[in-house]
Amino acid sequence: MTQRISIFAGALLALASCKQESNTDMALNYPETKKVDTLNTYFGTEVKDPYRWLEDDMSEETAQWVKAQNKVTFGYLENIPYRQQLETRLKDLWNYEKVGAPFIEGDYTYYSKNNGLQNQYVYYRKKTGEDKEEVFLDPNTFSEDGTTTLSALSFSKSGKKAAYAISEGGSDWRKVIVIDAESREVVEDTLNDIKFSGISWKGDEGFFYSSYDKPEGSELSAKTDQHKLYYHKLGTPQQEDELIFGGKEEEKHRYVGGRVTEDNNYLLISASVSTNGNKLFLIDLNNKEGGLKTIIGNTDTNTYVLTNEGSTLYLVTDMDAPNQKVVKTDASDPSPATWEDFIAETDHVLSASTGGGYFFAEYMVDAISKVTQYDYDGKEVRTVELPGIGSIGRIGGKKEAKELYYSFTNYKTPGSIYKFNPEDGTSEVYFSPEISFNPDDYESEQVFYESKDGTKVPMIITYKKGIEKNGKNPTMLYGYGGFNVSLTPSFSIAMAVWLEQGGIYAVPNLRGGGEYGKEWHDAGTKMQKQNVFDDFIAAGEYLIDQGYTSPEHLALRGGSNGGLLVGAVMTQRPDLMKVALPAVGVMDMLRYHTFTAGAGWAYDYGTAEDNKEMFEYLKGYSPVHNVKDGIMYPATLVTTGDHDDRVVPAHSFKFAAELQEKQAGNNPTLIRIETKAGHGSGGTDKTIELYADIFSFSFYNMGFEELPNQAALKDPIKG
Repeated sequence: MTQRISIFAGALLALASCKQESNTDMALNYPETKKVDTLNTYFGTEVKDPYRWLEDDMSEETAQWVKAQNKVTFGYLENIPYRQQLETRLKDLWNYEKVGAPFIEGDYTYYSKNNGLQNQYVYYRKKTGEDKEEVFLDPNTFSEDGTTTLSALSFSKSGKKAAYAISEGGSDWRKVIVIDAESREVVEDTLNDIKFSGISWKGDEGFFYSSYDKPEGSELSAKTDQHKLYYHKLGTPQQEDELIFGGKEEEKHRYVGGRVTEDNNYLLISASVSTNGNKLFLIDLNNKEGGLKTIIGNTDTNTYVLTNEGSTLYLVTDMDAPNQKVVKTDASDPSPATWEDFIAETDHVLSASTGGGYFFAEYMVDAISKVTQYDYDGKEVRTVELPGIGSIGRIGGKKEAKELYYSFTNYKTPGSIYKFNPEDGTSEVYFSPEISFNPDDYESEQVFYESKDGTKVPMIITYKKGIEKNGKNPTMLYGYGGFNVSLTPSFSIAMAVWLEQGGIYAVPNLRGGGEYGKEWHDAGTKMQKQNVFDDFIAAGEYLIDQGYTSPEHLALRGGSNGGLLVGAVMTQRPDLMKVALPAVGVMDMLRYHTFTAGAGWAYDYGTAEDNKEMFEYLKGYSPVHNVKDGIMYPATLVTTGDHDDRVVPAHSFKFAAELQEKQAGNNPTLIRIETKAGHGSGGTDKTIELYADIFSFSFYNMGFEELPNQAALKDPIKG
């Protein structure tokens, strides 16, 4: 049992004065976390909730607990001898120019750019056809401490007006500011209390946005389940904004969005009760008397309008097509009975886009991108030749565009921007970063391993060429496995530093994701969620069995739903790994649906209130409820943000408290709580600090007294 001291005691002093006997024996005195007698009752079963008080993010007691935990955590991390070396290398590698794809609005060509270590990308512009560059919008100036970020930017039809959304302190709540695009001057009062919203303009007159009523109590944790779509007409106060959809007490939707077609003829409205499945509606903006027209009136499928040509609508749907297809219909009667197949379903998952007068069908073939181009008659034009094996950002743009852009990346290649000619199908490099990392020194291989029930699961493993399979390689196993999210190959600056140090980076495509369509997703939901954990466990066992690594050199990492993944696996198989890194995880599976928009995740998870069987299943893997006394859990660094109002930090607080109370042995159990940060880490500086902490914690607890490859810090190109 770990020794505990008062929450107000000098934990850092105790840490500094201890004698370090070995890498994993740095003594820790955790702050004492009080226990309360709270009980929850489900179907006659009482479940203790001793740390319920930590759910109150507005209390001074919780704030003091956060402060005391951070004191211990950062005291430990700062004592790791090479932590500063890793932070320095991360800064050096991060410090290269990054440029986004250009786009035209009105008389200007806009693009985003980061000079290297800026916390946020700056938007620049040039008069189309001219070379003079000017700053259009610099989010780095929004606040002195850099915690106010840009989350959306949208231009009016003519490009003469723009609206942008900001987030303060990492919250999902937004403010929207409207400016004259030419002068960049603010033209009206700021709109407040907007959440989970796009900004879609109707001409130059105004725009549609979505939000919830402000909840009672804490806006960071109180439940929000009635999303509404509004129209804001420029020059009028927000309180007069027109409610377009939502607000009926008998028909609540947790997620509502509105989008205007490129020709400004139709408003498309999507309404959902969870993160899977949506209703779809249409309003003819030239004939408002026609009212709201239903395209799909249930949430049994996922469907959206891709584009239109006059009154012809092109929709992407998984109705009778688990891997998705494109259909077309007429806006006068858009019901499914009138749909005609336009791009048929294939054996691979479809992701569609448009631009330059063409359709682009991107397919995931074992998580690798393949793209086919079609014209508006549905005729295949060509297979688009891509720069290599990896992932592309969608080829897309406005209908009249003569040049389109896309990004390409993989696990060892930094993202580059390519300019694409839709008429002849040729690509050329528009921007390629200059970075002190040589991808030719590394390789990625895709393997297929067998999960517990015999299912074949793909995994991409990346490492330095010539690595020995001797079981001693520090390995980061990263997973997600949920919400139809697909993990496709992409470059990470941070993981490049891990690779330089001789580390292995492995990413399996677990069930619950979208890599193989709806069936793959559903196989990792509700009463089949254990499949996801089994897939992750089998990935770790494969890496060990094949000699890539060993339990002493394996770290598991994941965020959000991936944080749940790490939490569940480390409580089920604490022997599998040396290090566990659950980030912003959903850890209390019995109460997740009572916070903010958490109830919308029920398609993937189910809830403890559904029925007794679902309650018992959730309790059987809920990380908070499965920490057992006297078990030696891996060295654990839980990470979260105090302004996370998507997965509230109480999940992580309660899990860390359980681990600190019940951990056996000397493996540290720490929680790192970023202040003024939300579901992500914030800006570049905070991200670098976070990865320096994660990597140093991992290497240190794997037994490395110095970094595995010191030479990489001196001559990173040669390694």
